[in-house]
Amino acid sequence: MSKNTVVIVQSNYIPWKGYFDLINSSDQFVIYDEVQYTKRDWRNRNKIKSESGVMWLTVPVEVKGKYFQKISETKIADHSWAKSHWSSITHSYARAPYFHMYQKTLAEWYEAAEKMDYLSEVNCLFLTGICGLLGIETTLHQSSSFVLSEGKSERLLNICKELGADRYISGPAAKNYLDETIFQHAQIEVAWSDYSSYPEYEQLYPPFEHYVSILDLLFATGPNCHSFLKSFAPSESTLYE
Repeated sequence: MSKNTVVIVQSNYIPWKGYFDLINSSDQFVIYDEVQYTKRDWRNRNKIKSESGVMWLTVPVEVKGKYFQKISETKIADHSWAKSHWSSITHSYARAPYFHMYQKTLAEWYEAAEKMDYLSEVNCLFLTGICGLLGIETTLHQSSSFVLSEGKSERLLNICKELGADRYISGPAAKNYLDETIFQHAQIEVAWSDYSSYPEYEQLYPPFEHYVSILDLLFATGPNCHSFLKSFAPSESTLYE
């Protein structure tokens, strides 16, 4: 009997391939945006490859005086960002082998994102859209749908319990704080994602860089992208420990 696997992660802006491996490795994925927004993080920005090197794409958000706002409460400061980002993506990837396969869809997403007021809305638009392109069928939940208790580990555990989880997969950064003991007492297995040993593919602009938006992989490899994602391999052994 297969395990009911849950992953709980804060939303990122057009995340890298590892994020989508986490989604695809789970049965239930919780977008964890009822937590404090962190500056200079992946919540509102990501990287692409350009002719002049790695380029940051950043969604401008309102942060002045809002020290404790949640990700879900974070508002977009300037709606011109969407046209600027799409222009940068087009300029950087127009010559990529599969850019034109996704061009129309991405353009429509950016037109929709331009009208959105909150960062979480934008992130969810791209997360659900890219999952569709990858054929990921994992059920996505918003953390606002759950009873959120006090305590970092306790809050995650309670979400897992509500979803009837048998296994919880976490990103490696949580090793600094996650109390695995309380998961063991609840008979929920804890596994840790492993981001090592990803295969390289042919990027337009060397040297190779793994930690860029998954758009880079899609534009470079198209329908072959599953060969460069661990969660689509027959074995789970390389995905988490």
